Amino acid sequence: MTALNMLQIEFQERKIIMKTFRKADILIPKNVDLEKWSVVACDQYTSEPEYWERVKEKAGNEPSAFNIIFPEVYLSLNNSEERIEKINSEMKRYIDSGLFEEYKNTMVYVERGIGNGKTRKGIIGCIDLEDYDFTKGSGSLVRATEGTVLERIPPRVKIRENAPLELPHIMILIDDNKKKIIESISEKKEEFEVLYDFDLMMDGGHITGRRLSEAECDRIIKGMERLSEEFMSKYNMLDVPELIFAVGDGNHSLATAKTCWENLKKDLTDEEKETHPARFALCEIVNLHDDALQFEPIHRVVFDVDKDKLFEEMGKYYDISFINNGGQGFAYVSGEESGEIYVSNPSSRLTVGTLQNFLDWYTDRFGGRIDYIHGREVTMRLAAQKGNIGFILPAMSKNQLFPTVIADGALPRKTFSMGEANEKRYYLEAKRIR
Repeated sequence: MTALNMLQIEFQERKIIMKTFRKADILIPKNVDLEKWSVVACDQYTSEPEYWERVKEKAGNEPSAFNIIFPEVYLSLNNSEERIEKINSEMKRYIDSGLFEEYKNTMVYVERGIGNGKTRKGIIGCIDLEDYDFTKGSGSLVRATEGTVLERIPPRVKIRENAPLELPHIMILIDDNKKKIIESISEKKEEFEVLYDFDLMMDGGHITGRRLSEAECDRIIKGMERLSEEFMSKYNMLDVPELIFAVGDGNHSLATAKTCWENLKKDLTDEEKETHPARFALCEIVNLHDDALQFEPIHRVVFDVDKDKLFEEMGKYYDISFINNGGQGFAYVSGEESGEIYVSNPSSRLTVGTLQNFLDWYTDRFGGRIDYIHGREVTMRLAAQKGNIGFILPAMSKNQLFPTVIADGALPRKTFSMGEANEKRYYLEAKRIR
């Protein structure tokens, strides 16, 4: 192959990057109390219905994203169809009443003050779902970082398939160790129009959003091209598909958007497929190397199990010890009892994978329900209840993320959390998908 041909191929690859993350038509509520409008991601506090009842109380009768999302804590109730119909109806009412101001073909720079006293920075735009594939072994430019639980997709498809709007809690990571793409905006942020600036409810911190100029949007896109150009040298990996965008939060939400798009486009013409709004998913891009971004472990609580039976089966499944033998270790809590378990013949390179493999096997055969908990204190409180066992896991280094996903594929599901539950993305902006 000639040098010219190689340059042509490289150029074509960069054109794909330019199209993958792009500007969006972003809807933001106007003339409303944004503190009451904005609520945390629906997949948080899934074992704490009291949290969501407090959110409902705070929102009151005023316009709120709470009325047009489906908190996962309610998924097990028997009124899903009724709730989905109400969500879609409320979305339409909000649109028809002129609740939103639409900012066409733009990106938003976000600064989020969080509990550790630091400020996390991000860029809101949209991802082309044609460049995303959540299946295992995918080599797409946008890739899942954890295993997707396929059973979790159908109920979420029901929520989205007839909805006129999407509200994102998706956060996608880029590996910009030079901190040139997002961080440089803070030095000139005063140049850009402030779209919102307020305190988030329920200890969510403070958030400010600024509309970026066309020139700044173009600079960001060119920065994504640079990541593509540096890919091979950065990871020292030949003949592997490029990974530029890694889904950090909202994996199942993005997988649902992809599934709905694949279903919808079957009935579209080629021309319609190019511009249909459902093809593009609104998200926030965050730099993996942002100083405020912390990887927190996601702990496990198993409900309605016999502790002694579970430990007995774990001892058959693995070689385990309750004293440190140099193996993979994690803590457990059950009632007033607590301790540590070490596995000398792990089934995964990551402790979370070793534990998850056993828990999936155990609950499939002996029953019980697993929930994935953000925060050590909540895990211990739930584990103290009769019939429950909590497992407290160590944190994963965020520098392991891109190399591991590139080399090995998706991590075990619920391996890490980008911050604590109250630091997750809040629903604020929206985009039409119909």
